Amino acid sequence: MVNTTEMKKKKLIAGNWKMNGSLVANEALLQALLQGIGAPACDVAVCVPAPYLAQVQSLVDGTSIAVGAQDVSAQPQGAFTGEQSAAMLKDFGVRYVIVGHSERRQYHGETDELVAAKTAAALANGLTPIVCIGETLAQREAGQTEEVVKRQLAAVIHVNGHCISEIVVAYEPVWAIGTGKTAAPDQAQAVHALLRAQLHHAANEHAAGIRILYGGSMNASNAAELLAQPDIDGGLIGGASLKAPDFLQIIAAAR
Repeated sequence: MVNTTEMKKKKLIAGNWKMNGSLVANEALLQALLQGIGAPACDVAVCVPAPYLAQVQSLVDGTSIAVGAQDVSAQPQGAFTGEQSAAMLKDFGVRYVIVGHSERRQYHGETDELVAAKTAAALANGLTPIVCIGETLAQREAGQTEEVVKRQLAAVIHVNGHCISEIVVAYEPVWAIGTGKTAAPDQAQAVHALLRAQLHHAANEHAAGIRILYGGSMNASNAAELLAQPDIDGGLIGGASLKAPDFLQIIAAAR
């Protein structure tokens, strides 16, 4: 019999394509990934722009790569032009959805409360939210990292405490996203341990099974060292997820 606890604790490598891709480029990238992925030791997902969900789902259906979306509405349906509901995403075979990415918080004014509501919408429809939290450079330099990340996670726990064990958390220091800068492994581990302790307070024995990903410029050269840290359970990968050799190398490091 399969040990479901072990299955749940498998590392997760999720690619965030952001606003990149085309029909031709997507197919070439996914074909290269599928040719090289073999039988990965970790779970793998690609979070793609909404227009490409149908294409990507058709290309990876029945494979070891799951489909993720990059955002979801907190509303179930209605007059919300430009939005997509969790039920719609589920209709397209989506398994994961990124919630509260720093770019959404920065450019679209998403608050901690909205992120918590989007998390609830995803969970209510059987999707796994990848909840992003992280501090800016100014906040880190002011010594506010702990305060910021705990506040952001607390908002999600407050609304979703009854099923918090079903989320994935992604720690993404804003100063390390797309900049080439990366938190040192011990810096990242320290924040992950802090978040684990906060989750333990909310989820007790289930906290150990909640995956906490690192998402600040993880790439092929630094993935192994970051993934070796005790509380880093995978990665949310930006630019490197658009390069098949790099993404495959990160997947191979996630054991």
